[in-house]
Amino acid sequence: MRKSTLLKTLVLWGVLQVVRHGVAQEETIRFSSENSVDRVDGFDGATKLRIDQAVLKEMESQQIVGASVGVIRNGRVVFTRGYGLADREKKINFSEKTVVNWASNSKPVVAVAAMQLVEQGKLSLEDRIKKHLPELPVSCDEITVRQILCHQSGYPHYSNGKIAPLKTPIESGADGNDPLFSIKRFAGSPLIYKPREQYSYSSYAFVLLSAVIQRAGKERLSDQIKNRITQPLDMGSFQLDAELDMQLNWAVGYKKNFVGAVARVPEYAHDWKHGAGGYKSSIVDFAKWAEGLINRKLCSEASEKAMWKSQKTSNGKSTDAGLGFFITTQNGTLKVSHGGSHSEARSRMVLYPKAKHGIVVLCNCGHADPAKISTAIYRVLKK
Repeated sequence: MRKSTLLKTLVLWGVLQVVRHGVAQEETIRFSSENSVDRVDGFDGATKLRIDQAVLKEMESQQIVGASVGVIRNGRVVFTRGYGLADREKKINFSEKTVVNWASNSKPVVAVAAMQLVEQGKLSLEDRIKKHLPELPVSCDEITVRQILCHQSGYPHYSNGKIAPLKTPIESGADGNDPLFSIKRFAGSPLIYKPREQYSYSSYAFVLLSAVIQRAGKERLSDQIKNRITQPLDMGSFQLDAELDMQLNWAVGYKKNFVGAVARVPEYAHDWKHGAGGYKSSIVDFAKWAEGLINRKLCSEASEKAMWKSQKTSNGKSTDAGLGFFITTQNGTLKVSHGGSHSEARSRMVLYPKAKHGIVVLCNCGHADPAKISTAIYRVLKK
């Protein structure tokens, strides 16, 4: 059956279910029949159906294999649902339990972990990172924690500068589960500009920050995140993207190849990236994370204000970068967001803290634009 015909059939069947039962049943959209949330304080059946239709339309337009969405309203998660396929070849449905890489949406996680250490007096935003990582080369002498958080460290990204391994020995674990091990592969890289001179996005810098947090907190980074973030928020599926086969509820990744066909992507473990892009979870836990941020469950008001404030370069130029988040205004209202991009996955988080609402999206396709999905949902909710 052609995709356009499939979409129309699903939508029509959903409408019939609304007429028959008065509400949209969980089976209304076949793509979302497994494990979707139907909260008492959530949306009515007609609104749920319109969300389903909006998401499916975007998936068809973008040729997305699988996706999931979560909606937060009035400070509570009121809707989570999966659509499409987690594994196209095995015909495994994409449910709200399906686990997908957050990619760079991992960065806000370590930003919060860093701010928690600032609150505890174990770290300062103005600390030079060599205070905690003295093994780094002279080129890193002036880089501060703040500069990494707002992408003004001058550190290269993956391909916009020379990448060199760390020459100085550093004590670490033996695999990607330790950020001190991870920085060995690139920490000898020269800077591409002076710290605070300009904004330039860098994932490598956030791997360095992950190691700084481990050293400053005097506890494994994974344990700090578990004890202070994921356990308090009951994020049971949150994990490092380790190199393991047959992971529970794990989504297969896809992207368009050179002829434009959507093809399966080989597995790749992103665990070595840690707070730069190494985390993954289900949409349920991604939504819990967003809810925790909106309700200030993890940081103080002072930390929140610091993270969600635009940071300026040395010449006074404002940027859209806060500390670990992107900060803009929409119709005079603060908008906090972050995106994530891997070859096999995309993610999106959009928060409006004052109104206490937001949307999170996970896709198992590297060619997807999840921002279009979140925008489509907002259009539905504004009607």
